[in-house]
Amino acid sequence: MKTIALLPAGSVSDEAARHLFNHDGINWKYHRLISDVFLSTVNGVSDYSVIPIENTIEGSVSLHMDWLVHEVDLPIQAEWVYPSIQNLIGWRSSLLNEAGELDLSRVKKVISHPVALAQCLQFLRERMPGVETEHVSSTAEAVRIVSKDPDGCVAAIGTQTAAANHQLDVLASKITDHDNNYTRFLLVGSKPYEERKSELQKTSILITLPSDYPGALHQVLSAFAWRRINLSRIESRPTKKKLGNYYFFIDIMMSLDSVLLSSALQEIEAIGCHIRILGSYPSFTYEQLL
Repeated sequence: MKTIALLPAGSVSDEAARHLFNHDGINWKYHRLISDVFLSTVNGVSDYSVIPIENTIEGSVSLHMDWLVHEVDLPIQAEWVYPSIQNLIGWRSSLLNEAGELDLSRVKKVISHPVALAQCLQFLRERMPGVETEHVSSTAEAVRIVSKDPDGCVAAIGTQTAAANHQLDVLASKITDHDNNYTRFLLVGSKPYEERKSELQKTSILITLPSDYPGALHQVLSAFAWRRINLSRIESRPTKKKLGNYYFFIDIMMSLDSVLLSSALQEIEAIGCHIRILGSYPSFTYEQLL
């Protein structure tokens, strides 16, 4: 039986993980903090960790990227995309006006994960102007907190699964600002993921440029370009060692086994760049896993 560490039951991470592992026989190990999710696998308590890494609206989740680079050495074994459908959740009975109608102006505070809140800013501005917001560690944790305060005028942004788990009401459904709100998840751990196959293979690398080599980034990109190797993402993050020093995350639409990619990486190393392989893995779209 595989053990998988992830954010709390009812979170988008929980729904997404069950989408990838759509069978019984999984031991789900829930954690409130993403640091505990990572450390569970580092310490051998779980086989894999499920990490939300990128969102259509908010882009990369910087905290999770930094953990992947600076704090742990867990290779990426798979990636998949899952829709992030957020809802306003709370105690309907506490928010009824004299006519017995739901009155969202009675909500004094909305709590959720900062990424989920950012996905719903337009709804909050239009339907709940001036409402106080508060960040917590996950959408599921937000729903749990609201469930413990049935007399308060506090609501959470989270999944319908979390609402059902805590016997709360969905006050407004599908409140994200954009319909195409998807989150990219990574499965990290030491064991290869072999349950499903995908024709789409990706490789993620981390490149550190030589400090005294003008035009090094241009040469890095040229090594991919003339070989017609497609890159799906390139992003810089500070090395945390010196002001102005950056890593470059690069996602490559090709397996590490490819001769073209292998030769490109050799060329990049030849100019003095340091390359760290974060993983070469199958990539799944939402439709592939239905």
